[in-house]
This record gives sequence, structure tokens and C-alpha cells, in this order.
Amino acid sequence: MGKIRSAIENTVSISLLNKGYAGQIFDEVRASGTKVVIKNNVPECVLMAPDEYLSLLDELNEMRAVAAAALRLDGVNPKTLLTHEEFSQRTNAPSLMEQLLVGVDFE
Repeated sequence: MGKIRSAIENTVSISLLNKGYAGQIFDEVRASGTKVVIKNNVPECVLMAPDEYLSLLDELNEMRAVAAAALRLDGVNPKTLLTHEEFSQRTNAPSLMEQLLVGVDFE
């Protein structure tokens, strides 16, 4: 029963938008969240507050970054990994401390 109630409360007919109720519908979106616009008994679009949309984009980008990291790590042998110090020693690269102190003058 909860799903039916939620579907009814969160849908709006496009005819209401066309009849001048857009301001009221937008107020409802800001107050209670997302609305699905129905046109010819088919979902046409989703209305949501800009903050909610940006939050969804942030979450999507974070999930993409996690997925990309997981792909990069798939097949990595932990026994072959080097610490920064080990890498610096093998390549004669400056240590992390030396990198941080570049351009720092001591008195």
C-alpha cells in the first residue's frame, strides 16, 4: 500500500503544468522532493530541486571514481607494490620530505 501511496503523491499530470499550476507544483517539489511528470499515462520527466540534482550528480561521480579505482586494482599483486620511500630509493627520486621542502628557506 505504501508504494501505491508514494506513486500517487509523487506524480503530477502534465496537464496541470499546462493549466498554470507550475508554481504550485514547483513549491511541492521544493517542500517534499521529487515529482514524476506523466504525459499520456507514461512518465515523461522528473522534477527535483537543484540541490537534490547536484547531490545525485556528486554521488554518481563518486561511484564512477570508486568503480574506476576497483578496475585499476583488479589484477594488482600487493606483493609488487612499493611505498613512496622504496620508490624514491629505487629511482633516486626526491623523498616526500624533500619534495615538500622545495623552495622553503630556513633561517
